[in-house]
This record gives sequence, structure tokens and C-alpha cells, in this order.
Amino acid sequence: MSTKSASILTKVILQLLVWVPLCATVYAIYSLWGRGCTILDLTLLLVGYTFCALGITVGYHRMLTHKGFEAPGWFRAFFLICGSMALQGPALKWAATHIQHHANSDDDDDPHSPVKSFFHGHVGWILDDFQPDIPRYAGPLLKDKLVVFISNTFFLWVLLSLVIPFVIGGWVENLGGHFNWSAAGYALLWAGAVRIFLNHHVTWAVNSICHTYGNREFVTTDGSTNHFLIGLLAMGEGWHNNHHAFPRSANHGMHWWQIDPSAYIINTFEALGFLKNVVRISPERLAIRRIKADVAEERDVLPGLVLPGMMEHGAAMAAAASTVAEVVSNAAGHSQI
Repeated sequence: MSTKSASILTKVILQLLVWVPLCATVYAIYSLWGRGCTILDLTLLLVGYTFCALGITVGYHRMLTHKGFEAPGWFRAFFLICGSMALQGPALKWAATHIQHHANSDDDDDPHSPVKSFFHGHVGWILDDFQPDIPRYAGPLLKDKLVVFISNTFFLWVLLSLVIPFVIGGWVENLGGHFNWSAAGYALLWAGAVRIFLNHHVTWAVNSICHTYGNREFVTTDGSTNHFLIGLLAMGEGWHNNHHAFPRSANHGMHWWQIDPSAYIINTFEALGFLKNVVRISPERLAIRRIKADVAEERDVLPGLVLPGMMEHGAAMAAAASTVAEVVSNAAGHSQI
């Protein structure tokens, strides 16, 4: 197959991944008029959404991309599989994209900066067929056989995420001992398509909303913000300014009132003795970062990764950020939604 054909096929698939869940969600809302939504449909939707969201936040993001903690193989496999089920791309591609975002945040080479346009930051970058440079931005992760395996079997986990609600829906709602195909179809609609739609747009909102609206506690070289609503919906990922200030921190919520379900999961498994070397930020470091754009902190993204020119580029941005940050912070605070 030629490169051009492959590119066209990829673009078609990406278009379908964006628009099919949207259209299915519209149909699901329409179907409420005649059928409603059963308790089973809602349960499967909420459970599926929660596990997939945690797969992205705990698995793909804080564990894989930033090495915010060390975990045993079963823990890593479970959360990476849950992340794959969210249908946001294979683990290695997701990690490389996110690291490129940190390395060039709100700059020309940022894959999904809303500085280009809000639509681009939210979903336009996907429709443009962005492809990350995995060796450059996630090279150290290629040495991990478990990560490579789960990344290479991505479509298997996606298929499983659709089969599970379909089978459960048809089996639980069976009539006379026969598989209920109608119930199975609606379970797939709500816990498959609608769940994918919600997982997608909540994650994408971190890229778009959390670089546009909200407030800023830390001086950073980009426009990242904290947003309470996205913090809730995205399992703590909405405390995005905190994250850009300290990319490797396992906790994104830096105050008790900054609700961070992903951090609660990590803290619980740490207390049970399953996780170790959990990265946390001392009060002293927090105090310093509130008044200083520390490029070294911001560019500490993934252990073992060195990107030529990144520190120099960041230093130039930091020089401007230190003087402009307070103006940006006040403006962002007034525009919070």
C-alpha cells in the first residue's frame, strides 16, 4: 500500500472515530423519547467511563508518560489496557503526543494548542491526522516490552471494550433464557458509543479549555490553567496549570479542595504497598514555583528523555513568562467558566 493510500485510510478512520460517537450520542438522546435508558445501560456507561478515564489518567498519563510512580506488572497492564479501551490511540502514540505537547506547549510545534484555534486544540489536530514521532518523544518507553505489547495490541482492547457491554446487556436483559439482541444493542450504544464520546471530549477539554479558561497558581511558560469542572470530569486532570508546573507529580491537585480522583487511586494503592517511588512536590518547591518560571521543572517530563534545544527554547520563554505571567493569570481568572 502506498504512503498516500495509507494516509487517506488513516484520515478516514480518524474522521469516523470523531463523528461516529457524536452521531451515536445524538441518536441515544433521541431514543430516550421512546425507550428511555435502563439502569443497566447507565451502570455500564458509568463503570466503563470511570475505568477508561482512569486508564488514561493513571495509566497512560501519570504512570506511563511521566513515570510519576513505579508499579508491578499487573497494575501497569490493567491500567494501560483500560486506557486503550478509551479509544484515544495506542499507549506509545498517546505518550509521544503528550510529551511533544510539554516540550512545545502553546508553541508552533505543540500538537494541540488552542492558540491556533479553540477547535484545533480540542479536536482539529486529530482531524488533521497528526502523527507523533515516537522514537524522538517517547524513546525510553520503547524499551518496555509490556508497554510495546499493549500498544501493538491496541485494537484488541478496543474490541473488548465494545464486546463486554454488548454481551452483558444481552445476557442480563434476556427474555425466556434467550439472548436479548435489542438490549445488547442499546447497551453497546450507551456503554460503547456514548461512553467513547464522553471519554474523548472530556480528555480533549483538558487540551482546549485548560489552555484557554480557568485560573493559574503557578508561573509557567505556557497558558495552562486550572479548571474545577474539568478537574472533576477528567479525574483530576483539569488541574492543568499544576501539572505543567510539575509534570512528573503523581498528584495534580495541590490543595485539599482540588479534587483529584486519580491521585486518590494512586495514594490508596501506595498505602496498600503496591506502588513505590511516588513523585510528590514539597511545600518549598510549591512556594518557589508560585513566583518563578522554572524551565527545569517544566521540562522534567520523562526520565531518560533528552530533547536537543528544549531547555534553550524554554529558557527564552521563561524570561518573558516571568514578567507576563501575572497579567495572564489575572486575565485567565476573570474568564473562568
